[in-house]
Amino acid sequence: MAVLVTGGAGYIGSHMVWELLDHGEDVVVVDRLSTGFDWAVPDAAELVVADIGDQALVEEVLKRRAVDAIIHFAGSVVVPDSVADPLGYYLNNTVKSRALIESAVRCGVKNFIFSSTAAVYGTPRTDRVSEDEPLRPESPYGTSKLMTEIMLRDTAAAHDFAYTALRYFNVSGADPKLRTGQSTKGATHLIKVACETATGRRPQMEVFGTDYPTPDGTCIRDYIHVSDLVNAHYLALQRLRNGAPSLVANCGYGRGYSVFEVIDAVKRVSGRDFPVVLSGRRPGDAVAVVASPELCIAELGWAPAHDDLDGIVRDALRWEEKLARRNRQ
Repeated sequence: MAVLVTGGAGYIGSHMVWELLDHGEDVVVVDRLSTGFDWAVPDAAELVVADIGDQALVEEVLKRRAVDAIIHFAGSVVVPDSVADPLGYYLNNTVKSRALIESAVRCGVKNFIFSSTAAVYGTPRTDRVSEDEPLRPESPYGTSKLMTEIMLRDTAAAHDFAYTALRYFNVSGADPKLRTGQSTKGATHLIKVACETATGRRPQMEVFGTDYPTPDGTCIRDYIHVSDLVNAHYLALQRLRNGAPSLVANCGYGRGYSVFEVIDAVKRVSGRDFPVVLSGRRPGDAVAVVASPELCIAELGWAPAHDDLDGIVRDALRWEEKLARRNRQ
């Protein structure tokens, strides 16, 4: 049996591949390399360079490798870009996810784990958002992910098929062993951008919006270390293989930090100051989104090991330094 990881050459996907290999799993990756890198996929995993919308090829892989589970990361993830290009996001995140789900059903793959997002909630009404919060996405990105959740729900009701949708909050950091990290050029993740600025790869960084109804006027987010996130996926895989029912759960720490607090942490950990430009709000950005992770902890037996902002920043900075050395070479 093998596990198919879509988007496994990307940021979170490559961490997932390492997590699976560390547990002795057989892994195959399908990635078109639009934002990922072939070198981010370990040699022990097979890399198939293809689009997940190519159903004939995907189904050949599922059958040839006797895949029993799919962990689906492939997709577009930048909220403002989704506002500017909604049809592109609905194609890449929703239409192609539908094709992948159909291929799973055709090939008898019964276990499916989906990379969803806290963006399905929009701006929550409560300080800590639980899974029963109303789903009111404020961007095509959030809506495209919610539509895939709905397709999974309906597919599980009609077929011998179970899924777990994990709603991420803000994924950050890098593999503590520095085997992989966030490497995408032009990435928009706050900690990534701040670390690039601290290490001189950017001359300055922007803060988008300082007039939000928060203590310092900037957006608040729950930042989760990527290693804790992929561990939750591995636990979800074991749960599904043991016959548990489908699950939708938040993945976060239950603690929020503002944009300014994150920038201060990067300056503190790096020991470097850097220019910060204050700009207007971006379309689609919610005010404050912080997880209530109790369901994930209870159902998966998840025990986060990296719940520390300075530690997340430290791993991200170490990866930036390694990536800079790689690029120079």
